[in-house]
Amino acid sequence: MNLTERVEEALETIRPYLITDGGNVSVEEITADYVVKLKLLGNCGTCPMSFMTMKSGIEQAIMRAVPEITAVVAVDLAEQE
Repeated sequence: MNLTERVEEALETIRPYLITDGGNVSVEEITADYVVKLKLLGNCGTCPMSFMTMKSGIEQAIMRAVPEITAVVAVDLAEQE
């Protein structure tokens, strides 16, 4: 299983909770230095608690399942418009 698949598998453990709140997350990139860049979708992109969700939920789930990952960051939606 490659790195992206392992990260996706970790996300699947928390994705149902995000979907329940009208949000979701997608992997945009995993850099050469093992930083996962995520795009917050739906309500996750506009929720004032999304930073806490990233740090306490998403980041922990990924780093626990894939110890090679050094950081998890959200890609700013405004940068992509």
